[in-house]
Amino acid sequence: MRTLACYAIKGGVGKTAGAVNLAWLAAEQGYRVILWDLDPQGAASFYLGVKAKVKGAAGKLLKDKDGLAERLRPSAHANLDLLPADFRYRHMDRQLDDHKKPEQRLGKLLAGLRKHADLVILDCPPSVSLVSENVFTAADAILTPLIPTTLSLRTLAQLRELGREVAAEVGRPPTPIWPYLSMIDRRKRLHREIAEQVAAAEPDLMGDAIPYASAVEQMGLERQPLPLFAPRSPATQAFRNLWRDVDGRLFGPRLAPVAKRATV
Repeated sequence: MRTLACYAIKGGVGKTAGAVNLAWLAAEQGYRVILWDLDPQGAASFYLGVKAKVKGAAGKLLKDKDGLAERLRPSAHANLDLLPADFRYRHMDRQLDDHKKPEQRLGKLLAGLRKHADLVILDCPPSVSLVSENVFTAADAILTPLIPTTLSLRTLAQLRELGREVAAEVGRPPTPIWPYLSMIDRRKRLHREIAEQVAAAEPDLMGDAIPYASAVEQMGLERQPLPLFAPRSPATQAFRNLWRDVDGRLFGPRLAPVAKRATV
């Protein structure tokens, strides 16, 4: 089982759209996928048509080593299950702090999902917190969107610093951070210039830039992943290319299932 965290310090950067679309694309390819909506706002749960409510919320969930498997909810999509959000997740930092080695608690809970999933995707709240530290210790990689602003590289640097600090605390190498460009409008010169600056500074940038597109915004109306209602959208193709990169890095070409033919 591999664990991928979709995480950004700043909100409103397309993180949840990325988590939901990548989860669906992985499931389409044949992986057994679990999407854990850790954000109290519950946008990923909403997109997948599942009520943002967890029995017992974070307190009981964090105490029970088998609590995650018992709280899995099926989505309407094959191979894709959801651990829904709960507004009470806003208290999770305090509840994590009650445990021994609190920065590693989520990783221990995720270990109980190995027989249920090939891939777990974490849709993380946009904050710097004890939950964030858990994300770094639990995930095999952090996937972070960069929007076309002058602060993008600064927030990426902050994220890497956080990763180094957490790694030093637990005595392990830093978790890889994989950036990709999000919400790019290539009609705007500033967006093009910033995208070029990011690409020059980050030669290992993931996938294609995700365009700023009305189709992505319509996910909230359709309550479906983008490939289902806009299969020919450039944004859909960009997410497919992003997933192709993620798949190759997480699983490698020999371990990955044979992909279905793209519908775009």
